[in-house]
Amino acid sequence: MHLPIRTAGCVWMLATAAYAAEAPHDYRDGNFDYFVSGDPARANTAHTEFGLALMGGGGEVDSAFRFLVARAGHGHIVILRASADAEFDPDGGYYNPDFREKWGPVLSAETIVFHHREASSDPRVLAILRNADGIFLGGGDQANYIRYWKGTPVQDALNAHVRNKPIGGSSAGLAILGHYSYTALDGGSMESKRALADPFNSGMTLENDFLHCRWLEAVITDTHFSTRSRLGRLISFVARINDDDPKANVIGLGVDEKTAVLIGSDGIARVAPGSAGSAWVVRPQGEVGLTQGQPLSIDDLHLTRLDTDSRFDLGKRSVRHAGAEVVLTIRNGELARPSIASKMLKRDSAPPDES
Repeated sequence: MHLPIRTAGCVWMLATAAYAAEAPHDYRDGNFDYFVSGDPARANTAHTEFGLALMGGGGEVDSAFRFLVARAGHGHIVILRASADAEFDPDGGYYNPDFREKWGPVLSAETIVFHHREASSDPRVLAILRNADGIFLGGGDQANYIRYWKGTPVQDALNAHVRNKPIGGSSAGLAILGHYSYTALDGGSMESKRALADPFNSGMTLENDFLHCRWLEAVITDTHFSTRSRLGRLISFVARINDDDPKANVIGLGVDEKTAVLIGSDGIARVAPGSAGSAWVVRPQGEVGLTQGQPLSIDDLHLTRLDTDSRFDLGKRSVRHAGAEVVLTIRNGELARPSIASKMLKRDSAPPDES
């Protein structure tokens, strides 16, 4: 039986009131698990501010988490997961103690681990998200985030939150933060060689209407960038999206492991202090023409490396103090770089592989 809107609203208010009134405690539901540290019912009177913390995965960047906490006014941090892994601490959930002790202080840290799509309509989950001052999306499998949240009240809550509050994500959590995203809904992980060989292959599952973060309206993100040789696939993602919609003018942003990109209200992206690697911007300059079943060929493709001294203006698409910049050419799915580009891209950590 469907509840009328007025009754559903009463259920929402009652759930919110119960959430605020009861002493917080961990619990496991059939659809989700909940872990809490601190006092979510305590009012946060501090100012919150928009901000994006884009983390490449493979390790933590403390300054990025502190950025998220500061923009949340040291208030209530909510960590969202869709899978269980080694990061789980049975005494404190995922990241809860670190947000309170290492990156905080914060008033509370709450983790929700989703197991089913039904959790995305649960009044308790929605009340927690409504109370959040900052949200962090954990790693795992981004396909689960799409399956569990797309077209649900959780998707609406996240998009409402990010209008004036901070959000961050690592690995799979970063993969879905761009307006365009690679969903991995085919159950695999797209490799650069396969993507370049045919940007229309069945594994190119791309999303364009999920999360809507300011400054990322024409961006697709990628993770574990250099370590997993993902330059080729990010180029293919960008080429495919722009071929499907030439007006999109999409660019790619790849983030290395143990590296984070921070973006404030001014739309200036910078690599977080303490990052181990770089961020990489893929910007096609000319029209892209693709043929289904054929390898990718493209000219005048700009690749820019961002280091901690770099500043990338997402509005103007201009870079100050680039770590390196080169124009690439791809022929029949093979990426070629001039010798001077190879020298520019060499550094202590390996640049993206050309495969």
